[in-house]
Amino acid sequence: MATTRSPAVAGMFYPAAPRELRTMIHAFLNAAEDSETAPKAVIAPHAGYIYSGPVAASAYARLAKARGTVKRVILLGPSHRVGFLGLAAPSADYFATPLGTIPVDRESLEKVLALPQVQVLDQAHAQEHSLEVHLPFLQEVLGEFTLVPLVAGDASAQEVAEVLELLWGGPETLIVISTDLSHYHDYHTAQRMDAATSRAIETLRPEDIGYDQACGRVPLIGLLEVARRRGLHIRTVDLRNSGDTAGPRDRVVGYGAYVLA
Repeated sequence: MATTRSPAVAGMFYPAAPRELRTMIHAFLNAAEDSETAPKAVIAPHAGYIYSGPVAASAYARLAKARGTVKRVILLGPSHRVGFLGLAAPSADYFATPLGTIPVDRESLEKVLALPQVQVLDQAHAQEHSLEVHLPFLQEVLGEFTLVPLVAGDASAQEVAEVLELLWGGPETLIVISTDLSHYHDYHTAQRMDAATSRAIETLRPEDIGYDQACGRVPLIGLLEVARRRGLHIRTVDLRNSGDTAGPRDRVVGYGAYVLA
């Protein structure tokens, strides 16, 4: 019998009503720039939509031309609630959002589950928002696709890179890395910290990114490791914080959007 991972943060991080959710996403996308070619990978934030939605849309708008081409999305984000070693796969066959269900690519998950750093751990997925908030954007931009959802615990760049290399694929495969940047500094301190993190991302220097600079550091540094090996380039397309979008400026969270070609 098929099982479904139900939304955990609908109505909190983003609207639970489908029409309201679509309207919000399209408003964000319409305010962002498109691009001539779709990226192979994107790095985007995972906060509540009023805070990070405009920044995430800066990455997702560039996937418009990938609709009909991308058939599989590899989605990696950090664990906020459960501590564990390695990366966690779900046992669910589908992930649901208010916009519908997305089939999990069980065949791809079985491949990575053969690696020692990957395990099935449903409790890591049950309440985790770092993957969930990306799904409505992906549904609206790409249409139909299969999903390979992995929550990252304590893992090295090499362990994450091994997973990404195994699933890299061709133009049919998109990789999405979920991370916010600095947390709870004043506006100008956050700007300085996030600018330094963006330089480390663009210059493919995972060793320059500390845990206080990106909550999704573990999946992020894995992608940077692969990009460095493959001679690929990552570009910043948006860099703001919650003080720019919907919050006060005394304690802000940083958000960046990046594309890899």
